[in-house]
Amino acid sequence: MLNIPTQSFPAPSSQQRVGQSGRTKVALKPGHSLMDWIRYSKSGKDLTGLRGRLIEVTHEELQKHNTRNDCWTCIRGMVYNVTPYMDYHPGGEDELMKAAGIDGTDLFDQVHRWVNYESMLKECLVGRMATKHLQQGNKITTSTHLFVYAVPIMCCLYRYDWFQTATTVHLVIYTQRKIPNSGCTVVDLEAGVLRVEVLLGKMSYMVHLRLSENVDGDIAVNTAFAVGKIQLTIRKQAEGKWSSLGEPLEFHNTFLSKKDRALFFRDCVLVSKTEVNHNTRVFQLQLPRGTVMHVPVGKHVYLKSLIQGTEAVRPYTPVDQSLSVVPDTSSEKTGLYLMIKVYPDGLLTQHLNGLHIGDHVSVSGPEGTFSLRPLRDTTVLYLLAAGTGFTPMSRLIRVALHESFAIRKTQLLFFNRREEDILWRRELDELTAQDERFQVEHILSEPCESWTGRKGRVDDTIIKDFLSRPQGSKCYVCVCGPTLFTEQTIRYQQGFSEEEIHAFQG
Repeated sequence: MLNIPTQSFPAPSSQQRVGQSGRTKVALKPGHSLMDWIRYSKSGKDLTGLRGRLIEVTHEELQKHNTRNDCWTCIRGMVYNVTPYMDYHPGGEDELMKAAGIDGTDLFDQVHRWVNYESMLKECLVGRMATKHLQQGNKITTSTHLFVYAVPIMCCLYRYDWFQTATTVHLVIYTQRKIPNSGCTVVDLEAGVLRVEVLLGKMSYMVHLRLSENVDGDIAVNTAFAVGKIQLTIRKQAEGKWSSLGEPLEFHNTFLSKKDRALFFRDCVLVSKTEVNHNTRVFQLQLPRGTVMHVPVGKHVYLKSLIQGTEAVRPYTPVDQSLSVVPDTSSEKTGLYLMIKVYPDGLLTQHLNGLHIGDHVSVSGPEGTFSLRPLRDTTVLYLLAAGTGFTPMSRLIRVALHESFAIRKTQLLFFNRREEDILWRRELDELTAQDERFQVEHILSEPCESWTGRKGRVDDTIIKDFLSRPQGSKCYVCVCGPTLFTEQTIRYQQGFSEEEIHAFQG
């Protein structure tokens, strides 16, 4: 591939296509926020046009409702009249119209898989897709129009076994391949139900059991990374021999694409809130006793809370406790630190900011496409961030300075509106003074008169000045910020191939 991007760069299927696969937003009319939609949907108005009736929708009927003023779509077999939601949709009506009159499940999963659409659109529910009979030889089967759910694939490469002593139970999972990092295993043990998910690339292997006897809440996980073996140790409440490990539950012993599994949330406790600047806090969350989870660098989690009867869900990237303290990664059973900007009209951020120590919030497992693999032979790492787009960069800085022997230089270009908006500025400046391998440059779009640094917004000139390719070096570029910032930044990065750039979804 040539290093000069063409007009089609990034490729249409690329993760860099933020506008396609990210969360593109449009300016909504006043009075059309998420909270306004919640109020409107609960006003008692007939949002389906069916006066409260639920109907069975045929493929032919669904196709008829494909205009701006009469728009139905199907998501996982359920049909919704999304016409009333047009003006409230953050992605704009054009995005909704892509699914007008058709099955929008795939489109929805590409952009909004984490959104609880059942709660958001429950007052817009028209009914269920009709079923049709399919003739297969002499056998008649029934399927839903427009989509077919695949039977979970059993993979012979993945398997589990178990053994026991009088006081402990041991579950061993064999992946038959090298395990890249500790964050690939997520374990949840609650009320006797054990859920283990092993994440390797885009695939997911799951063990899901109701244990046959009572156990203590603590669980230990030991991983032999080189041989792909994961061992869980659980202590029995009462000594004795178990006749079986337990009863299989939904999706037990299945190997699926990660995107085909629903998000799984666990209940976490707010331990502390620390002020970073005038509108940003670090929220420290404690995982439940029976959860073992470590979020790998560059991955994010989703937070979920029930607000006025509607579930609000948003993605956030964990940070370390600080830039100066190298975290203990010897144990996966750690808490989460989330750096979150509190917006005046932010439904979930206002809710989070109002939580008290000891309150609860639901947290998903690790999500995201980022991989550390390209950094193994990278010698120069460029990081471009705007606002809270700094969050994934904070952990990448630590990796570059403390865990990578190849990276010789790490440079951060940090865009903000005003000086008081800069996150962890003191720590960044201290790190620059202490380690010659790290450099940071701040750019402000609305600086005060005393500001002596660079001013402006992201443009072609700034990117060209910042990005260079030293002779004999291997470079990698990471970008994160609002969608428009990310799209513009990537557009200006001439001289770098698609494989040398990762855009965190905004």
